[in-house]
Amino acid sequence: MLAPTDYEAILLSLKVGVVATILALPAGFATAALLAYGKFRGKTMIEIVVNLPLTLPPVVVGYLLLLLLGEHGALAPLLHFLGLRLIFTWKAAVIASVVVGFPLLVRAIRISLEAIDPALVRVSRTLGATRRDALFSIVVPLSMRGILAGSSLMFARSLGEFGATVLVAGNMPGRTQTLPLAIYEYASAPGGERAAGVLCAVSVAISVVVLFFHEWLGRKAAQRDRGR
Repeated sequence: MLAPTDYEAILLSLKVGVVATILALPAGFATAALLAYGKFRGKTMIEIVVNLPLTLPPVVVGYLLLLLLGEHGALAPLLHFLGLRLIFTWKAAVIASVVVGFPLLVRAIRISLEAIDPALVRVSRTLGATRRDALFSIVVPLSMRGILAGSSLMFARSLGEFGATVLVAGNMPGRTQTLPLAIYEYASAPGGERAAGVLCAVSVAISVVVLFFHEWLGRKAAQRDRGR
């Protein structure tokens, strides 16, 4: 049996994953488009910064976020002015998930954007389409497969985030404890093996559903592309 706090941890993990994915999607698409189509100095540096969370240990990412968002962090004056408190709240878990999952989102969308024939956009412009028209009538629909793939991968990554989350959000049951943190707490406590195993099974089940959904979206998008 799952305790009430276990259900809260599961729901919070799902909430964090959904919110993080929604918040990151616009910036992820813009960054992917910049890297796919942009030709400028410093592009390599932007690529390095975007992909850095993939190579850094999550604990390092969490510590850097603490230095940025903590009580005495670089953004502390601005957060105090706005009346925002992020550290040790579920919002901090969202921020951690955005940072660690952002490279996966950008990479999937970028690959999809680079596969679009530039001639299609040029032809639409010669026919009178504005940049906005070309974006929403050609670029976005043709890159939808990458958008969906990147979103599902980022959501899955958010569900499994531990290292950065535990530093910036803490591990408070019912408040900031996500599914991985609950598993860790049970696994490190005497007699908690059974509860940890149950939550592991729940985590595996959620991940399998997400991966099936990811594959289903990919097949649907591929069928739609072939039907054009």
